[in-house]
Amino acid sequence: MTSQKNIVILISGGGSNMAAIVRAAQREHWLRRFGGRIAAVISNKADAGGLKFAKEQGIATEVLDHKAFPDRASFDTALAELIDRYEPALVVLAGFMRILTPEFVARYAGRMLNIHPSLLPAFPGLHTHQRALEAGCRFAGATVHIVTADLDHGPILAQAVVPVLPDDTPDTLAARVLTQEHLIYPQAVARCLERQAGLQQEAA
Repeated sequence: MTSQKNIVILISGGGSNMAAIVRAAQREHWLRRFGGRIAAVISNKADAGGLKFAKEQGIATEVLDHKAFPDRASFDTALAELIDRYEPALVVLAGFMRILTPEFVARYAGRMLNIHPSLLPAFPGLHTHQRALEAGCRFAGATVHIVTADLDHGPILAQAVVPVLPDDTPDTLAARVLTQEHLIYPQAVARCLERQAGLQQEAA
């Protein structure tokens, strides 16, 4: 019997990537295959739309308002304490709009994932689609990577490529990229769970 591997997902908004991961976990029976379970969805915004979806799926939800803390470090400390209640095997950032302190990143080194809407290392940071269009890129895409202290520069786990069309706007390009995000992010999370399950079996 594979021991349970809790996944904690952090969101700030609608949580469409979170929903894609939850649906994949259900559809692909992650609990039976890897012991993988979405243990909690945490948001720094009480009005984040993704919280409703998570609650409807019977997933524990938490809100920790960053505005209630005097600085980034104190918020990150409280967030880590909240996450650790769920004993996470993986921490998954899904539209979590916070820059994390190096101490927080180090705490979850090797087991915190993020998705970025560009083909990293191109266009880290914000306004990726606008920047891709301004640069004349013929292709754009999304990247799943391990989170490190360097923003959007961790080891790459998965990428998807989409064409840039002549009449694209940042919004139309973003929508095309998002459909691919919903495919590659769950796949990357599943591979991480599978690798953890394999390492656990080797150690047994």
